[in-house]
Amino acid sequence: MSNTPSDLRYAKSHEWVRLESDGTAVIGITDYAQNSLGDITYVQLPKVGATLNAGEAFGVVESVKAASDVYLPISGTVLAVNETLNSAPETLNTEPYGAGWILKLKPVDAAQANSLMDAAAYAQANV
Repeated sequence: MSNTPSDLRYAKSHEWVRLESDGTAVIGITDYAQNSLGDITYVQLPKVGATLNAGEAFGVVESVKAASDVYLPISGTVLAVNETLNSAPETLNTEPYGAGWILKLKPVDAAQANSLMDAAAYAQANV
């Protein structure tokens, strides 16, 4: 069974969101997603400063099995991207909820995260 930390919110498309105390949102892909993809070989990151809408594809994750679009779970402006993933995309496999974060976002409305699944609902949907 996949790891689903209880302090995150989850999209049906397998991205997670963690709202930080400073008002930013950190976004990545779930343990279930990285496990399903297999060995990740490339991550296309969005541009810092880009303003994106919830549900919009912001990048691509490629693995030995497939390439998959990654979707933004909440709307906002990209504040930072995880440049480490350019040289070490496998970090998504080893630390999907830690060092494998993909981007940091200034949410348009942080309350959008409330419409996402909690850990229990996400785990139940992906058993």
